[in-house]
Amino acid sequence: MAFILGSGSPRRLDLLAQLGVQPDFIRAPDIDETPIKGELPVPYCNRITRAKVQAVEADGDDITLCADTTVALGRRILGKPENEGDAAEFLYALSGRRHRVITSVAVRRGERVLQRDVVSQVKVKRLSDQEINAYLATNDWQGKAGAYAIQGPAGAFIPWISGSFTGIVGLPLSETAALLQGIGYPLYREGS
Repeated sequence: MAFILGSGSPRRLDLLAQLGVQPDFIRAPDIDETPIKGELPVPYCNRITRAKVQAVEADGDDITLCADTTVALGRRILGKPENEGDAAEFLYALSGRRHRVITSVAVRRGERVLQRDVVSQVKVKRLSDQEINAYLATNDWQGKAGAYAIQGPAGAFIPWISGSFTGIVGLPLSETAALLQGIGYPLYREGS
């Protein structure tokens, strides 16, 4: 049995390490993450995660873990910005408002798939032009859903959350641990 992390995210790798889990392989799936017209954020995130876990090549007894994190402002999905202009638009939209961060986690072993969606609420303080421009200059927005990472410089913009901090980062640890145990991964074995 091998454990495969189906993600290229260094944050997910770090979070797994907090559970004492070191993947045998890292195989980031290459799938189309374009939302379907009219698709709502939670079903979108769930669908993308399931597609990712099915796309990772694995042997029958291997355990594969994939996740997807989506930032939702109302019904709008704020994906990864393509450029600095998109990032600025996202930050201005989030400024002074609450939004949801959805992280869906799926584990697969053979044909069996277990999946959980974790939804957290995040409040962004009212941002000044100076704050947004300084943040954009850090390039920390690149490759981040909603154009920010709570564990980076943008953490200074977030006075309040309700839900899973690790879920907002990209892998909710409590739910991930339960999924791994449920699929048969020896998470809390002696000596680990």
